[in-house]
Amino acid sequence: MKKSIRNIDVAGKRVFVRVDYNVPINNELKIVDDTRIVATLPTIKFLIEHNAKVILCSHLGRPNGQVDNKLSLRPVLARLSNLLEKPISFAEDVTDKSTLEMVNKMNEGDVLMLENIRFYKQEEDNDEAFAKKLAKLADIFVLEAFGTAHRKHASTYGIAKLLPSVVGFLVEDELNRFEKITKNPDKPFVVILGGAKVSDKLPVIENLIDKADTIMLGGGMAYTFIKAIGGSVGMSLVDNSKVAKAKEILDKAKERGVKVILPIDNMVTTQFSAEADAKLYNSGFIPDNAQAMDIGKKTIKQFKKVIKKARTIVWNGPLGVYEYEKFRRGTYKIAKYIRKSKANTIIGGGDSVAAAQQIGVGKHVHLSTGGGASLMLLQGKQLPCVELIEDI
Repeated sequence: MKKSIRNIDVAGKRVFVRVDYNVPINNELKIVDDTRIVATLPTIKFLIEHNAKVILCSHLGRPNGQVDNKLSLRPVLARLSNLLEKPISFAEDVTDKSTLEMVNKMNEGDVLMLENIRFYKQEEDNDEAFAKKLAKLADIFVLEAFGTAHRKHASTYGIAKLLPSVVGFLVEDELNRFEKITKNPDKPFVVILGGAKVSDKLPVIENLIDKADTIMLGGGMAYTFIKAIGGSVGMSLVDNSKVAKAKEILDKAKERGVKVILPIDNMVTTQFSAEADAKLYNSGFIPDNAQAMDIGKKTIKQFKKVIKKARTIVWNGPLGVYEYEKFRRGTYKIAKYIRKSKANTIIGGGDSVAAAQQIGVGKHVHLSTGGGASLMLLQGKQLPCVELIEDI
């Protein structure tokens, strides 16, 4: 267990909190979903109540090291100020000496927000000199951005090497949940994987194959596995460099008594389009000029039976071409079945989380705030930024 803000004295200290406020904002610069902001409130309130001087740092979008007013954190500042019911100062230029002056004038319990840290190219480059400038603003570093904990950036990894570092409540909760689900899951343990990139999911399967009872595959990644067992996949997404590995994993699962369920039917089209006419085809019999866009009715029914009996579920990745409304049915249906399930569930990955949010999540479901970070933990790897933090 990593040191958290519970384990240090923050009174009177300048505390640099790396949060993840990469929230959706519309064309009117209004926040569409403030879930990520709300999730950090317990940590921020704890620091305020314990007389810290709170400096918040986040990114928003992909400005590629350039100032982009549409990606300013000012809308986030306004929302957070309302949620905390207190004013928050704002630093326009992180590297300007005026920001350090603002920090030095802070009183205990004050909150200051820095402008979008990705306006600076040095952030994603993990520039050492830039990290040192950030470290000068604070006495303590708090990692509260689970969504970026797998990246070696200046405001996460670089600063953690320079300051006494701990995790916030959000990151602590995420780590505890993933440790439980990957080391000591309640049985039956069901893993549901989707999405396009099979290369991301093969290490997950390899890591969980000794722990899971059933692994269900959908999305574009499934067709590499279907090809591996000799099925005709047409023009469906396949990573030919991973076909042999997929076959090896299927053989290993069979040896160890782990059930791997592949799609048995699919919604298939002859063009990759939101308006494409779709027909139902059994797996392994997709025409050469067609491609699978979603799992079919029989597959959904089969997945439902497994979900009903599960006591632990991990789900990462959509089960069809989620970008197109016509091909969201499989993902939506599975989200609804999981909502009704009593299994301890973690859902990670942007599209699968979005589906769960849209249909409403059950009380046993945890929506992870980090797709890439959750995937790394499911692969059995350590998060670089978390590794730098001492254990209790």
